[in-house]
Amino acid sequence: MKSLYKIYHPELFQGSLTDRNYFEGWYFKHVSADTGKAFAVIAGISLSDDDHSFIQYIEGNSGKTSYFRYGLSDFIFSRKRFEVNIGGSFFSENGIKLDLNNNDYNVSGEISYTGINALPKSLLRPGIMGWYSFVPGMECNHGIVSTGHAIEGMIVENGEITDYKGGNGYTEKDWGISFPESWIWLQCNNFEHEDASIMISVAKIPWKGSWFMGLISFIRINRKIRILATYNGAKVSILRRLDESNTEVVIARGALTLTAVITKKGAGTLKAPSMGQMSSSIRESLNSEVSIELREGSRLLFSGKGVRAGYEETDRIFGYF
Repeated sequence: MKSLYKIYHPELFQGSLTDRNYFEGWYFKHVSADTGKAFAVIAGISLSDDDHSFIQYIEGNSGKTSYFRYGLSDFIFSRKRFEVNIGGSFFSENGIKLDLNNNDYNVSGEISYTGINALPKSLLRPGIMGWYSFVPGMECNHGIVSTGHAIEGMIVENGEITDYKGGNGYTEKDWGISFPESWIWLQCNNFEHEDASIMISVAKIPWKGSWFMGLISFIRINRKIRILATYNGAKVSILRRLDESNTEVVIARGALTLTAVITKKGAGTLKAPSMGQMSSSIRESLNSEVSIELREGSRLLFSGKGVRAGYEETDRIFGYF
């Protein structure tokens, strides 16, 4: 049984190196101050018939991705704080250090994080999953490490140096057995006129031999965070493709209505877990755009357009709406 300490600290390594059919991965996104450059890395572990640790890298402009594979012994973690070493790279709540080399990429450098905006916790909401955090056997669990933070540092990618001072970062994670059969995922914290951040995840969730459509999302405007999720009564009232490039999602909870129109731009292919093995694939963009409206009744609380949005969608999810 998982300890309460781990449940209330979802940023920690939630698994055990003896687990089977298990994956865990931390997602770190970085956008330069002028939004001209972006990249994300996923640091993770796969425990299956092919035990290994890994780092995935996606470059935001080209969408080019690369999978760096390491042995299980290269995965070193702290039990009391969020610190993970994989090979020569290091990951924590406060920054990353990269040392990645293969035929596609030579990436090195360090980025530090400051002004971390953590998701607020409560007794029944240890993380973004609310009371579902206490439910054993969920196929996929989600955690928010930081809803957004300032970044500083240099990255050298194939000889090109990028200074990320003054840019924005975001950190989240997933762990469990497999990604859902179908989902959408949106994340953006690069809005022009206001410090804002949004994450929306809608997925088909297996449950006791059946399934339900699960929602977890937050919107942060400056320091105020609102959570809209299945467990607090929020519902997805609209999820549809407007055309080949644009998708609309509308979420309602009481008098609150959150509307997002995502414009998809570019994508790269990442490996995804199935029964713990990194044998599936997903298409993810780091260059999409999103227009957001948050209303309480007829009152407009926020309206803005975000760039450098992270976005994933699967075809099947739209058949349920």
